[in-house]
Amino acid sequence: MFIPPGFIQRSVALSLGTVAYIEADSDFWPEPPASAVPLLFVHGLGGGSSSYEWSKVYPAFAAEHLVLAADLIGWGSSDHPDRPLTTADYLSLLRELIELCPTSPVVVSSSLSGAMLVRVAIDHPDRLRGLFLVAPAGLADFGQDPSRSPINQLVKLPVIDQVLYRGAIATAEGIKLFLTQRQFADASKISDDIVAAYLKSAQQPNADVAALAFVRGDLSFDLATYLPLLTVPTVLLWGEVAQLTDVSIGRRFAALNSAAIRRFEVLPGVGLTPQLEQPGVTIGLIQQFLADLTE
Repeated sequence: MFIPPGFIQRSVALSLGTVAYIEADSDFWPEPPASAVPLLFVHGLGGGSSSYEWSKVYPAFAAEHLVLAADLIGWGSSDHPDRPLTTADYLSLLRELIELCPTSPVVVSSSLSGAMLVRVAIDHPDRLRGLFLVAPAGLADFGQDPSRSPINQLVKLPVIDQVLYRGAIATAEGIKLFLTQRQFADASKISDDIVAAYLKSAQQPNADVAALAFVRGDLSFDLATYLPLLTVPTVLLWGEVAQLTDVSIGRRFAALNSAAIRRFEVLPGVGLTPQLEQPGVTIGLIQQFLADLTE
């Protein structure tokens, strides 16, 4: 997978399998201050997802923070079991990833993974310093039923699901179409390296297992029922023209818990992944959040 200069990939055996993660190369970066808050970057879920999603953001923090960017089980360079993982599996995995940090980290995440981290933070508030979440959504929020979508119905059909994945998702054309229609507001920001990174992840052996479980809605839940219980300081970032999870959902989320959700930021003219479409702005907002936490 794509790794920025100055970073190396390592792996660790966890309860669900071996997880690959990116960290700063100690030969390239100075050791961060012991008092610095660790930063854990967790990608969202969807065909071709991996830690690459944050590769244009986390290098900005490596000089002053311990930085880890993990591939979840079933994605990227981590193990791809030949069985779909459940929401409970991913909640357990996220807890284990947090434990890799020497002290309570700020976790930066997106989409369904971000929603799952809200649940982890509710159960383990002492293990998290803060959450910076980009368009987090359980995808069954406020009573939505993801199982009614046409694509959801198709991927529930044996054989058809495999044909759809291999022929329409795990191809360069399929990846670029998805990025254009669902993730980016400005298609000119979709570089060849972005398409290549998503494609390489999507074509890993058994990559279809996790991706199709996500598309079927097997991992979905109503995040709105959990957000009022959140106590960990949190920032929500939304692209104004985000597909799949409209910004109106984000505004409703923010209104559920103004005590924990310190800020709700909307980026005009940006889609679902500002970390790839507007990485500089995303970096600045994370830096501001870290500064607020230390005041």
